[in-house]
Amino acid sequence: MRTKDRTWRNWGRTVSIVPTRVEHPVSVEEVQRTVVLAVERGMRVKAIGSGHSFTDIAAAPDVQLSLDGLSGVISVDAERSRVTLAAGTPLHQLSKLLQPYGLALQNMGDIDRQTLAGATSTGTHGTGGSFGGLATQIVALTLVVANGEKLRISETENPDLLPAARVALGALGVITDLTIQCVPAFLLRAVERPEPLQQVVESYVERSADEDHFEFYWFPHTEIGLTKTNTRLPLSEARVPLSKVGRWVNDELLANQTYRAVCALGAMMPGIVPPVNRFAQRVTGSRSFTDHSPNVFVSNRAVRFREMEYALPREAVPEALHEMKVLIKRRGWRISFPLEVRSAAADDNWLSTAYGQETGYIAIHRYYRENPREYFVAAEEIMKAHGGRPHWGKVHFRQAGSLREVYPRFEDFLAVRNRLDPERRFENAYLRRVLGS
Repeated sequence: MRTKDRTWRNWGRTVSIVPTRVEHPVSVEEVQRTVVLAVERGMRVKAIGSGHSFTDIAAAPDVQLSLDGLSGVISVDAERSRVTLAAGTPLHQLSKLLQPYGLALQNMGDIDRQTLAGATSTGTHGTGGSFGGLATQIVALTLVVANGEKLRISETENPDLLPAARVALGALGVITDLTIQCVPAFLLRAVERPEPLQQVVESYVERSADEDHFEFYWFPHTEIGLTKTNTRLPLSEARVPLSKVGRWVNDELLANQTYRAVCALGAMMPGIVPPVNRFAQRVTGSRSFTDHSPNVFVSNRAVRFREMEYALPREAVPEALHEMKVLIKRRGWRISFPLEVRSAAADDNWLSTAYGQETGYIAIHRYYRENPREYFVAAEEIMKAHGGRPHWGKVHFRQAGSLREVYPRFEDFLAVRNRLDPERRFENAYLRRVLGS
């Protein structure tokens, strides 16, 4: 996102910076030239996505490289259902780009404003106990490394680098394209309903394993969990989408416009938050619909917020959530935003939050006009006690020393970084904090 005064700000309004230079390359060759020139001038280069990370992972004090000119389909391997896309392709364009080939992403998150390279590089994920994060769908990618050369990484070309490069935080170079293993397009049957919170929490581990895509929200100060269960169906099944009016009332009027007003009011008068949250969970009704997968996976999130999300061993989620509930009550906080609980399958990407373990996620949020620090710091202590790993693109306070303890292949990733970027041309303050110098 660009502004007239050259100040770059992220969506959550947690980071702002004025880069020395801003470049918008429209070809891989221009990316290479930009990297070479920056290195010759002793400057650092950071590629940015859409600015949807809540951390300063994309902050570029020297050369900010926007990949908005690198977008769209590069090639399609129809036989293997693989599509090579330019790195700056926004996720929200993928459904239209993949539709002519009868393909879809295997899984998606509930926000699609990120770019493909930005989302995968930070470990973005959806929910589904048998499905990995977005980066697990990468079978090949191209990096422009610090000497300006292209480095192809795939199952047959430098395959030893693939587990490092899929979730690389922008530390290894500039990704210019990615090849994604897609699946035949499919429908999802969505069932959304409120349920007693204790029952939802107690059944979370089992439902995460049994259902295709299960998640729930908990509004603090209530005893209800708002569950969302999505079941995968072939395209031959009947499609029964939400009506335009029904979707607008639920997803735009109630979930965005009304909720924005409630959050703004709650920020000024915290005492009203508990009754408002109880009202919100009462008016959130049950609904069921069947639609193309992107229309079900993705929701429009127009209310600005700050977010922390932690990955835990899945079986630890119920206890951690109980401790969060006790924490909020003991501190007397008034929290208007819900906690979101999701899951993902174990994967083998070295810096993935789901590396080597069946994973559950707890995300906490605060309205962007409220100071989240005290809440987030206390929550992080709970998550750390359960062996938690923070989402790289969401607020956390961890440093390399403690992150090393929860990522078994941390040193292996650093060795690859030392090999590909020994002079730290792609470094910024965030990477110094989480990876060390």
